[in-house]
Amino acid sequence: MASDHDWHLSMHQIENCSCSHGCGCQFSGFPTSANGGCQAVLGFIVIKGHFKGLDLTGLKMVFAADWPGAMHDGNGSGALFIDNAASQEQVVALATIMSGQAGGMPVEALGTLFSSFDGPLMADITLDRQDYRSTIQIEGVVDVSQEPHINPVTGEENRVHIGFPEGGFMWNDGFAGKTKLMKINHGNLAFEYSDTFAANAVVNWPTG
Repeated sequence: MASDHDWHLSMHQIENCSCSHGCGCQFSGFPTSANGGCQAVLGFIVIKGHFKGLDLTGLKMVFAADWPGAMHDGNGSGALFIDNAASQEQVVALATIMSGQAGGMPVEALGTLFSSFDGPLMADITLDRQDYRSTIQIEGVVDVSQEPHINPVTGEENRVHIGFPEGGFMWNDGFAGKTKLMKINHGNLAFEYSDTFAANAVVNWPTG
């Protein structure tokens, strides 16, 4: 249970991945991308959070990952970027949480799925969270923008809202749109996509 851990993060999560619009990783456990793998960039804004007695409220992170197949098959490459506004203590706290070393789902599971991982990396992170038009930017490294689905007959926006009544792996209730652009260029994490899955949700970790 969440109360068993000495940390908590309530965050806005800006999610983008290489899956088709019905993200197979979220809904059936296997990617629905063109290459059968899972490439993703997620932005986080901490609404309220702590690690032991340290306040983490207001901090920003970007998490990027590339798995050659399904996430649960592992062998992924990843990176964690933390905004320059964080103190050294806060950086250590966030890195400890996001690596799974502090326990708690989903990070406890995610931390086991990488064969290589870079970070924490300090950067100036710009995040703008909207229900269907969020953006993530790290100059020269990450450029992400989202947009809503459009009804091809009427031209109106299709505002999609998805819920997991019994709880999802990452989030329980989210707004689903599509990726206008998801681009990263950092070492062996280098990919670019458009017209793929995108979502925005409030996550409360640890889950369970």
